[in-house]
Amino acid sequence: MRRWVAQAEIDAGTRAGTSTAESAEMRRLRQENRELRRANEILQRAAAFFG
Repeated sequence: MRRWVAQAEIDAGTRAGTSTAESAEMRRLRQENRELRRANEILQRAAAFFG
C-alpha cells in the first residue's frame, strides 16, 4: 500500500522519482533499442557473408 501511495505522489509531482509514464517510456525505448541492435547485428553478419 505504501508503494502505491508513493507512486501516486510521484505521478502527481509532489514527490521526487520516476513517474509511471517515464517508466513505461523507458521500457518501450529499451525494447526498441534491443530490437534495433538485433537487426543491426543481423545486417552486419549478412554484409560480412555477402561482402
